[in-house]
Amino acid sequence: MTTLLIRYPAKASVDSGAAQTCPFALVGDGGNLLQQGASPLGNLSDLVASARRVVLLLAATDVTLLRVVAPPLSAARLKAALPALVEEQVLGDPADCVLAAGAADAEGARTVAVVQRSWIEVLVKALMAQGAHHIAVLPAQLCLPFQPGSVSAALSTGDAGFELILRQSQTMGMGLTLPAQPQAALQTLRAMAGDEPVTLYLSPQQMTQFAPLVANVEAGHGITLLEDHWAHWVAASRSAGLDLAPALGASGSSARQWQRWRWPLRVAALALLVNVVGLNVEWLRLKREADAVSLAMLQTFKAAYPKELVILDPAAQMRKNIALAKADGGQPAADEFTALSAALGEALGALPRKDIIATLEYREHALQMKVKPNTVDTGTLAQLRSALAARKLDLSEDRPGTWQIRPLSGTGGGKS
Repeated sequence: MTTLLIRYPAKASVDSGAAQTCPFALVGDGGNLLQQGASPLGNLSDLVASARRVVLLLAATDVTLLRVVAPPLSAARLKAALPALVEEQVLGDPADCVLAAGAADAEGARTVAVVQRSWIEVLVKALMAQGAHHIAVLPAQLCLPFQPGSVSAALSTGDAGFELILRQSQTMGMGLTLPAQPQAALQTLRAMAGDEPVTLYLSPQQMTQFAPLVANVEAGHGITLLEDHWAHWVAASRSAGLDLAPALGASGSSARQWQRWRWPLRVAALALLVNVVGLNVEWLRLKREADAVSLAMLQTFKAAYPKELVILDPAAQMRKNIALAKADGGQPAADEFTALSAALGEALGALPRKDIIATLEYREHALQMKVKPNTVDTGTLAQLRSALAARKLDLSEDRPGTWQIRPLSGTGGGKS
């Protein structure tokens, strides 16, 4: 899993028409640097698509950080209240801006990041078009390393001059676009920092250029030069605390998550449609077969019994008529008393002891038989059950010593 960090230049340099080169770094989950360089954003599509997360460090000049005091509110209520809270401090309409609030301190004060909506939407949509899976947009000034009691700064050479980033506290910072004049840039930095000591991060190429000039800047507590590394930005970005992407709503990183599922959802919907159509086709086929079987049964019944006027269930009525015909012909039904008792007598004839019956009753087309105590063991019961099964009868024991004998299911018989 990898994270791609991109430092995008200030909007002012983009508006000037200068070629836009974005420093970038690809880091692993442990913060180890895998790849770094500088390239136009449009040339980073392979890295953007392969990274699990893309972190866009928005130029400090394009993000205004404000301190506002708000009462304790839920996230939804705070989002609705933010435009009114910052209205007096923002030039223009707050509705044209993206607002993101940080955590409140002990006094209820929060840092609110303000950025032009049309600008951040352009950048986020460009990353989404290149296949970004998850996007975070952080103010670059909050991604500088910071030590309490000092001011952190970074001075980078862009396509249209210097970009100066300052971080005055844990939650506040700012940015300026300056002409490419090293001495004037240092003097501006010293003026902006006041009397606080300054830690200035520079590229290796800038270190040799700025080191002699630092001594000429009217002091305060001086300026300490440190070599800039991506490790500083990576570590500080993890605690920035202000992500502007969620404030975009459907235009932010969540939209990309839905876009990733667009084709899988379409395929799933198509598969569901195919299965539903298939099930309906199969149901129609089975229904036609069932209707054909029912019609054939009805025709067969009418052919056999043309005088029957009411036909509700041809199969049941056919079984009933066959049973009546057998009875009229002297052939007893399988569940009649005579047939059951005759079969039982034949089965008992195979047992070593035949005087086992205490009582014998005929109820509900079945024989209810109680046996004498201590006359039947397990082997005798199994032998009798086998003999009855050979005669298509079933023996069940409702309770000890009480048996029920009836025809096996599916053997026919019975009068309605």
